[in-house]
Amino acid sequence: MGKTYERIDGRLRTFIEEQPLFFTATAPLSGDGTVNLSPKGLKGSFAVLDELTVAYLDFAGSNAETIAHLRENGRITLMWCAFQGPPNIVRVHGRGEPVFRDDPRFAELLTRFPDIDPDAHGLRAIIVVTAELVRDTCGYAVPFMTYDEDRDLHGRRFAREDDASLSEYFTKKEHVATSLDGLPGLPLPLPPTPARAPDPA
Repeated sequence: MGKTYERIDGRLRTFIEEQPLFFTATAPLSGDGTVNLSPKGLKGSFAVLDELTVAYLDFAGSNAETIAHLRENGRITLMWCAFQGPPNIVRVHGRGEPVFRDDPRFAELLTRFPDIDPDAHGLRAIIVVTAELVRDTCGYAVPFMTYDEDRDLHGRRFAREDDASLSEYFTKKEHVATSLDGLPGLPLPLPPTPARAPDPA
């Protein structure tokens, strides 16, 4: 049976932070719009900011559906599955916001991800999600699978880009500035990456 949690802490937080993979789901308001579901990996690119707020780094890709949907309506669900150990599925339903490079909050938020080099992956935005409903379910049908390591292909591909060439790359992609349904996506041209703010600790 599923359980509802008032906050993301304790064993729930530990479970979320230990998973090497999670999924994001968003959709436009239009009933005939395209629902989007994306896998997210890369160690160090996810952080629990507080008991009701999580964030992840949004890197270069072929589309910007999540950003477009969040700009339109803010709805998002994140999901983690236990592929090892006791079965478990955790979902965080909430409101998301893309924080872009030119946002005053960006540099401070970036300090919450000290274990990853964002420049090597073409960082576009930081997605901040405020939880409205946190639940887990059994996950009995989720298979056992073994995590070996992160792929290095993404970093190898986008480490070659600087801010100007990355902005040009996004401009040439059909569904980055606008979504599959024509919603505004990633604002272009891409602003420079601000320097990391000093770690408050």
